[in-house]
Amino acid sequence: MAVKIRLQRKGKKKKPFYHIVIADARAPRDGRFIEKIGTYNPLTQPATIELDADKAYDWLQKGAQPTETVRAMLRFKGVFYRKHVMRGVAKGAFTEDAAMQKYTDYVAAKDAKTAGRAEKKVAEKAAFRAKVAGLHVTVAPKKEIPKVEVAPPAPVVVEEAAKQEEE
Repeated sequence: MAVKIRLQRKGKKKKPFYHIVIADARAPRDGRFIEKIGTYNPLTQPATIELDADKAYDWLQKGAQPTETVRAMLRFKGVFYRKHVMRGVAKGAFTEDAAMQKYTDYVAAKDAKTAGRAEKKVAEKAAFRAKVAGLHVTVAPKKEIPKVEVAPPAPVVVEEAAKQEEE
């Protein structure tokens, strides 16, 4: 039995919302599934991905094959990184505690970066709404880059060549 990790479309027309599910490859896209492991909302800015990373990792270990879109989500959420470091544990490169520490550090850094993007998007949206409403919004001025003057190239000494030509 071929098992897939794939998206199951929900939501209204023109307003997609997806469940991330484990399903038999022969089952219809929106049909029967084995387990629901998360959700994906592409309409939010940035897109919202809620995923049970432990269940996704377990299913990958059991041989479930993700679709390309779900593979990108698993990579984004760090599930494939966890699989990578756990292979290092299996090969004896480092201990399981060290692997889990690497994984948690990676996920924390990734979440911080994503949160920064979300905050920036919210600030841009607020500034746009204020501009449309006619409110004056003060934005910090951009830092000026100091101009560096480059000295002209040193003159080439051609006296020796001129003397040799005269002789």
